[in-house]
Amino acid sequence: MTMSGSRKVTVTASMVLLFCLAGSVLLLRRLDQVRTSATLEEVLYLNSPKLVKRLSLGYDGLLADIYWTRAVQYFGNRHVTRSAADYNLLAPLLEITTALDPKLTVAYEFGANFLGPKPPEGAGQPDKAIALLEGGIRNNPDDWKLYYDLGFFYYMNLKDYARAAEAFDRGTKVPKAHPFLRVLAARMAQHAGEIQTARMLWQATYATTKDDLIRQNATAHLRALQVDENITELEKMVAQYRQQTGVLPSNFSVLIGAGILRGVPLDPDGKPYKLLADGRIELRNPDDFPFVEKGLPPGYQAAGPAKSR
Repeated sequence: MTMSGSRKVTVTASMVLLFCLAGSVLLLRRLDQVRTSATLEEVLYLNSPKLVKRLSLGYDGLLADIYWTRAVQYFGNRHVTRSAADYNLLAPLLEITTALDPKLTVAYEFGANFLGPKPPEGAGQPDKAIALLEGGIRNNPDDWKLYYDLGFFYYMNLKDYARAAEAFDRGTKVPKAHPFLRVLAARMAQHAGEIQTARMLWQATYATTKDDLIRQNATAHLRALQVDENITELEKMVAQYRQQTGVLPSNFSVLIGAGILRGVPLDPDGKPYKLLADGRIELRNPDDFPFVEKGLPPGYQAAGPAKSR
């Protein structure tokens, strides 16, 4: 009787285990159907984070990675091809990802950057981006970088100095928070100049990450800010010369001869800027500076994907 009962328990447990494993395999295969060439609506996915978590059978981390990969593919396909007018499934994908693995901080950081900008650069859903970052902070209250990301988002995407300052200040109270947060909170409270503030934010981004892609992005933004600052100053010099003489300078040598400019101005690549007959300043190779606001020829369209954060 004892052996018979034990055998029944073993058989029953084995059947339950096989059923669970089969369910996991089917769920994973279903998720694996989601390709960038497929329509997510056709194959997706259970859109309830709680249900997916229950069906994960302990594979929360694995499924979180799968959903995060799908979110990146979904966003990347639309961002690069600009073939879709909306990103309706982006927020649900990110919600499921972070519900499965609340500690997957990369999903909060990059997910907010996907959600926030206006189409076609992003989903144009800043409220959802903020909600995602706030959720990340709730789940990871001692990760100061999430407070930095929130403050960065408020400033860069919404130009909301007050809330940016508040987010940075909240971050200063986190153990081992980077000292930069206190400086940034003060800078936001003072409503400092746009270029100087943006430069400080990108410098902080570069200094506080080990991710090569993020560092490259920060470097590109810092180069663009240098161009914008250079051209702003050169425009002031051109205006000063015109005010003094009544005419526009024909070249930089004229400004140098007038004692307004010290030497031929160079961009961050060491190439001289162009001074046009109408007084405008342009870059010689604008494609080398993907985030500049100034120095672009009229009607200029960047080669390759659109600009983004």
